[in-house]
Amino acid sequence: MKITSTSCICPVLVCLCFVQRCYGTTHHSSIKGTRNQTKHIEGETEVHHRPKRGWVWNQFFVLEEHMGPDPQYVGKLHSNSDKGDGSVKYILTGEGAGTIFIIDDTTGDIHSTKSLDREQKTHYVLHAQAIDRRTNKPLEPESEFIIKVQDINDNAPKFTDGPYIVTVPEMSDMGTSVLQVTATDADDPTYGNSARVVYSILQGQPYFSVDPKTGVIRTALHNMDREAREHYSVVIQAKDMAGQVGGLSGSTTVNITLTDVNDNPPRFPQKHYQLYVPESAQVGSAVGKIKANDADTGSNADMTYSIIDGDGVGIFSISTDKETREGILSLKKPLNYEKKKSYTLNIEGANTHLDFRFSHLGPFKDATMLKIIVGDVDEPPLFSMPSYVMEVYENAKIGTVVGTVLAQDPDSANSLVRYFIDYNAEDDRFFNIDANTGTIKTTKVLDREETPWYNITVAASENDNPSLLSHVTVGIRVLDVNDNPPELAREYDIVVCENSKPGQVIHTISATDKDDFANGPRFSFFLDEHLSINPNFTLKDNEAIVVLFITLRRSKKEPLIISEEDVRENVVTYDDEGGGEEDTEAFDITALRNPSAAEELKYRRDIRPEVKLTPRHQTLSTLESIDVQEFIKQRLAEADLDPSVPPYDSLQTYAYEGQRSEAGSISSLDSATTQSDQDYQYLGDWGPEFKKLAELYGEIESERTT
Repeated sequence: MKITSTSCICPVLVCLCFVQRCYGTTHHSSIKGTRNQTKHIEGETEVHHRPKRGWVWNQFFVLEEHMGPDPQYVGKLHSNSDKGDGSVKYILTGEGAGTIFIIDDTTGDIHSTKSLDREQKTHYVLHAQAIDRRTNKPLEPESEFIIKVQDINDNAPKFTDGPYIVTVPEMSDMGTSVLQVTATDADDPTYGNSARVVYSILQGQPYFSVDPKTGVIRTALHNMDREAREHYSVVIQAKDMAGQVGGLSGSTTVNITLTDVNDNPPRFPQKHYQLYVPESAQVGSAVGKIKANDADTGSNADMTYSIIDGDGVGIFSISTDKETREGILSLKKPLNYEKKKSYTLNIEGANTHLDFRFSHLGPFKDATMLKIIVGDVDEPPLFSMPSYVMEVYENAKIGTVVGTVLAQDPDSANSLVRYFIDYNAEDDRFFNIDANTGTIKTTKVLDREETPWYNITVAASENDNPSLLSHVTVGIRVLDVNDNPPELAREYDIVVCENSKPGQVIHTISATDKDDFANGPRFSFFLDEHLSINPNFTLKDNEAIVVLFITLRRSKKEPLIISEEDVRENVVTYDDEGGGEEDTEAFDITALRNPSAAEELKYRRDIRPEVKLTPRHQTLSTLESIDVQEFIKQRLAEADLDPSVPPYDSLQTYAYEGQRSEAGSISSLDSATTQSDQDYQYLGDWGPEFKKLAELYGEIESERTT
C-alpha cells in the first residue's frame, strides 16, 4: 500500500512505498518490509513465495493553524491491490478519525477539516485498512501510522516569573551579577528557530546589561551610589527566531534596589550649637538633644555620642537614643547661675559599625561645639545648714530662746526671708519662731522625763515670692534638771527567819531616779529618824544600793506548828517557805525516802536535831536505793485497811518531786549555822557597785569564823 502526502515541509518521510508530490516533483523514500507468508483471498492453498511490498508504514505532516477555506490535504493511502476500479475500500480509524481527519474510501485521500494547534497536541495516531468491497475481507493487514502537526512560529516567548524584585549592594564592582531571567517559547524547539530566544535590554541602560544567551543581568557601571539613586526599573526583552526580523518577542520588568553599605560618615549640620538650660533643672534630667546626620540607613547609620572635652565635662553627660539616633544631654550636677553662667562642650558622633572597604572615605565621625547658657531662676531661700540641733533645759520659762536658724535668698536680688514652723494640724505646739529673725522660743514648759527630744520643720520663703519655700529639720534636745526624787525600784516584802544571826544580810534594796544619769544615779539611804526605829534591824548605805542587817536575835520563839481542834480533819500547817528537797528544817523528805528512818526520826520541826549529819554522797546513795513509789502505795493501802480509823478520814498527802538538784539547796535556813565555802571576792569584778557588797559579805564570813 502506498501513502502519499502533498506536504513539502517535512524533509524525510518513512514509508514502504511513498510518493510525495511537491511543486510537481515526485520523491520516493521507502523502507522495505517483509511478510512471512501470504494467503489467497479465496482460501486457496497456502503458497510460499518471495514477499512483495504491501502496506506502507508512514508519517504524515499537517501544518498547524491552517486558516484556508478548504480542508487541508494531509496525504493518500494506496494498496497494491487497488487496480483503480473502485473495488478497494479504505477505512481510517484512531485519534480524530471521522472528526478531524476524513478519508475518501475510494481514493484513500486524507484531509484535515479543522485548524490544529501543535502546542495543544503534537501528533495523532491512526489506523488504516483496505478491504474488498465485494467480500468485505481485508486486502492488507491493518496498519498504524502517525499524523504529526507541523510547527509554525505562532508563540511568543514568555517570562513566567516576572515581574522581578531584586537587590544589589551599592558601590558594587561593574559586572556584578544581579539576576538571571528566563523566557520560555511554546513552539517546537527541535524544528527551525521558532523557539530559539535571545535577550536584550530595552530599559535600564547604562546602569545594567543582560547576556543575550543566558539572560543574566549585571551591573554596567562602577560605584553605583544608593544615596544618589536607590531604585531602578529594568525592562528585558526575549525574542524568538534567534532575534531575526519577523520573530515574536515578550518582555518583563526587573525592579532593582541598591542596598546600603556604610560609605558615608556622620556629619553635624552645624559646627556650633547653643543650648539654654535653667539653673532649676533637676539632676539626672534630660536638658537637650543634638543629632548628626548619616546618609546611610539601618545599622550603617548607627552612631554613639561622647563629650570630648570642655569645661562642662563634669556637669553634663550625653547618651545615645538608638531609635532616633540623637544625643541626649543630661545634667549630672546642679547648676547655679550666680556661680557660673555658661559652659562649653565639644561633642563627637561616630559610627559604630565600620566597613573597612570604604575606610578611604572616612573618618567615620564628626565633632561640633555646644555652648550651654545657664538661665537665672528665682530660687527659694537657702538655709545655712542642712539641719539644726538645739538644746534647752526642761522647766525653762515660756519664751526661753532655743536657737536661731538662718536662710538667705541665693539669687542676686537677695530678697528678705520670712520664717515659720510647719506644724501639722494635730501637733502640740511647744515652740514658735520669729518670722523675721528665725529665732525659736518655747511656748510651753518642757518636761524631759515626758519628751526628751523634739523634731520640728522650719520653712522659709521670700517676701517677694511666698510660693517658693525651703524646709529644714530642727532637732531640739531637752536637757535634764534634778526635779525628780529617787524611788525604790519596787515594793519590797522581806521575810526573815527566826533563827537568823546578828549581822546577817537579809535583803538588798535599790532605788531609781527619773532624772538623767548626772542627776540621778547616786543615792543616800537612811532610816527615817521621825519614825520609831526597830532595834532588831540596821541599814548600811553602799552608795548605790542599801543592805539590811539583823542586829539582835529575838528572844522568844513562837511555835511553828499550830494545832486546832477539828472533828473532821487533822490539818498540819506550815507557815514558811520550803527550801527544796534538801531543806529538812521545812519538811523531812526522809519520810518518803526511807520509811524505817521516818519511824525512828520524829523530831519537832521547830527544834534542830542534835545529830551528826552524814556526808552528802552517803545519804544520796542510801536514798536512791529506796523505791518511793512502792512506799507510797504501801501507805495508801495501810490507810484504807486500818479498821481503827476515826469516823472522818485523816488527810495524808505524799508527793514525789524526783531527784535532788545538782545545784544543791537554795534554802537560807542553814546559812546562819553552817560554814559557807563561798568566796565573795568575785563580786568585785562586777563593778564598783558590787565591790562594797563583796567587802560586806567578806566581813560577815570573818565574824562567823571568829
